Amino acid sequence: MKQVLQNLRTGHTDLVDVPCPRVRPGHLLIRTRVSLVSAGTERMLVEFGKASLLEKARQQPDRVWAVLDKVRTDGLLPTIETVLNRLDTPLPLGYCNAGVVIEVGAGVDGFAVGDRVVSNGHHAEVVSVPKNLCARIPGTVADEDAVFTVIGAIGLQGARLAQPTLGETIVVTGLGLIGLVTVQLLRAQGCRVLGIDYDAQRLAMARQFGAETVNLGQGEDPLAVAKTMTCGVGVDAVLITAATDSSEPVTQAAKMCRKRGRIVLVGVTGLELSRADFYEKELSFQVSCSYGPGRYDPAYEQAGHDYPIGLVRWTEQRNFEAVLGLMSEGQLELKPLVAHRFALQQAAKAYETLTSSRAALGIVLQYTADADRPTQALRESTVKLPTPVSPGISGTKVSVGFIGAGNYASAVLIPAFREAGARLRSIASTTGVTGVHAARRFGFEETTTDVEALLNDPAIDAVVIATRHDTHVKLVCQALEAGKHVFVEKPLAIDQAGLNRVRSTYLALAERTQPPLLMVGFNRRFAPHIVKIKTLLSSVRESKAFVMTVNAGSIPPDHWTQIPEIGGGRIIGEACHFIDLLRFLAAGPIRETHIVSTAHIPGATRVKDNVSISMTFGDGSIGTVHYLSGGHKSFPKERLEVFCGGRVLQLDNFRRLNGYGWPGFKRSRLWRQDKGNRACAAEFVRAIVSRETAPIAFEELAEVTELTFSITDQLVG
Repeated sequence: MKQVLQNLRTGHTDLVDVPCPRVRPGHLLIRTRVSLVSAGTERMLVEFGKASLLEKARQQPDRVWAVLDKVRTDGLLPTIETVLNRLDTPLPLGYCNAGVVIEVGAGVDGFAVGDRVVSNGHHAEVVSVPKNLCARIPGTVADEDAVFTVIGAIGLQGARLAQPTLGETIVVTGLGLIGLVTVQLLRAQGCRVLGIDYDAQRLAMARQFGAETVNLGQGEDPLAVAKTMTCGVGVDAVLITAATDSSEPVTQAAKMCRKRGRIVLVGVTGLELSRADFYEKELSFQVSCSYGPGRYDPAYEQAGHDYPIGLVRWTEQRNFEAVLGLMSEGQLELKPLVAHRFALQQAAKAYETLTSSRAALGIVLQYTADADRPTQALRESTVKLPTPVSPGISGTKVSVGFIGAGNYASAVLIPAFREAGARLRSIASTTGVTGVHAARRFGFEETTTDVEALLNDPAIDAVVIATRHDTHVKLVCQALEAGKHVFVEKPLAIDQAGLNRVRSTYLALAERTQPPLLMVGFNRRFAPHIVKIKTLLSSVRESKAFVMTVNAGSIPPDHWTQIPEIGGGRIIGEACHFIDLLRFLAAGPIRETHIVSTAHIPGATRVKDNVSISMTFGDGSIGTVHYLSGGHKSFPKERLEVFCGGRVLQLDNFRRLNGYGWPGFKRSRLWRQDKGNRACAAEFVRAIVSRETAPIAFEELAEVTELTFSITDQLVG
């Protein structure tokens, strides 16, 4: 199928062949009939992409400081690579979609195959959208009108926050698509409306919809007009639907309002407020969040948990339905808002029009050219790529399939396996977009959204799993049962039941003459500085003391890694790295553990990511992992200290290793940080080629994983 993608680094917009997404539980699979290009949001994205790196930095100063912190800790080259990788990742454009349901996911009710629906799906021939972000189109509403539903919901949510009542005077500042729809919504509410803009065409349209207007481009004074309209009292409310860096719209709104007036920001403006303006009139100011309650709530949007209507009358979906209801009643005029129509195949031209003409309003993409194509033709889940086959090791090709094409896979794992000489056969992703990008960039032979097809591909020897933590167990077991060697990014499992399932599957296969290998991406034990430390420690007979300080940084409690059922929490999901590292250096099993956490302190945060884990090992060595989320980014993220035999080793961020009291060794510095990812992948590939045992024994993988469960249980207790 075809999908519109944008490169944030260059601003180039392209129509790309992408594998069709698979329908997921709680989702609808929709064949698009028409989609709407947002003249505001999408223009900003395209213009941001076309800006120079310096201009991008100027527009995002907060991220510049984050980049500088990363330079201090990780080094210049890795930081540049990270930034460029992020900018090179394609961005799916579009969020106003109308089409027909072609498949209904498990757990979805209220929708059926054949329903016409609107959604916030992208510009693509087929989209997969959560059920709460979809709404059925009434039979009397045309597709081209219905595609304005999401835009209408944004305006409607802003209007709801302004709480307009019959007869009030409301100002709408900024008459783009959202502003012009908002004018009509307020008129339907029985309000007098004053529209403010610089563009004469948009102002004429607002008058057509029943508003009075102020032309800023001709020097008209909005304050004088507002005063006249309200007999000197001031307007009741102002909705700002403009997009500008200036704070003038907010200042102007405050001056126009009556005492205790309301100001709602729907668009984007500067926020340098005058306290005097707000204080003297006791004005209220609120920022509206997109389509309404539920926006950015994973439980509502992704998991499909609706809010009770008695407690939350207007959710995102119910706002969609309300806008569609107004359309069916003829209270919204939308055809005048369509300035241009392009076939999907002309998407690049559509975006040229968007950026070359500031006056361009609604740009509609039509999918009629492919209306006669069978749906099945659009639902191909695999796209072949005309790329050369990557070489194997010593003439023996280890063919690899990747499941997951996110940032870590693209920035770290795929380059590591390519450098190890693996043949990059296939890469699977959920939406198809990240998979296409990775496949093109690294030279995969194909990309797919069908994981089962990848697992059953006889040309694939090994599978690399780089997906969300809660999927690891199922995918590991499926891959092992399919006879594939498995490299899974940590953690191996997020609960005991999952680990037991993996253990059972692995041990059953271990009885074979040549069972598949299973390895977890505990890369730090393969880092060059760790190899050096291991070599130095081999000459020491005394017990060692290890101190691992991890300046992990704060992650919000609602981030998926913090949710036990999804990410397992940060101890299971990340601290496992450092437990494995100390166990490797101690060269023996972990005998005892003891933890101390701020989660146990009365009044402290309940997030379980501020903890000290003390361990004793079989050889009498001791180790402590301080996994801390409250530090500053400029401090080293990972620091290892080793004390033994009157000597000390200190490793900072896998770049600088200092020795104190070691004969013949003082320091080792790397130009760039090396956490062992490439060596880890190379060891896995080498083990496959040489038919050796896995680089890390399964018993060690299970031991470390079970210990993280025990620590997490103690934190919960």
